[in-house]
Amino acid sequence: MLSTSWGGDLDTFVRQSAQRGLIKNSLFVLPLAESSLERLGTTLPDGVIVGYTVKLGQEAQDSGLLAYVGITVEAKTARDVLKRFKRIPEIEQLCSVSGEFDYVAWLRAGSAEQLDKLLDDIGEIEGVRKTTTSIVLSRKIDR
Repeated sequence: MLSTSWGGDLDTFVRQSAQRGLIKNSLFVLPLAESSLERLGTTLPDGVIVGYTVKLGQEAQDSGLLAYVGITVEAKTARDVLKRFKRIPEIEQLCSVSGEFDYVAWLRAGSAEQLDKLLDDIGEIEGVRKTTTSIVLSRKIDR
């Protein structure tokens, strides 16, 4: 069974089906947001897979340019900057880090021109103080 319900309805469904033993005898695909997982907590039944990773073939990975960007932000604007980053689909991953930068972002763009514009857009976000970019040329180890 595949469900794309959202919010409280999905939470209620998971709780009630777990209580009735429905999940033990069936395969369910339930795309839950982190907020739902937090609300459900320990009510998820045994055997539930909470996350998974898809590893793409090299051909799919090689489409476009991949760049790593170190980003330094003004401390008082970090929350607003993070909200803006969440609206940029080309940011595949964003991590807060220790060291020279506040964040490291993994960006994917279809072309050098698109990457250039994306980097300009990120640099123009109020509160972004500095960016340092490295473009991935090749993968030497990919596990």
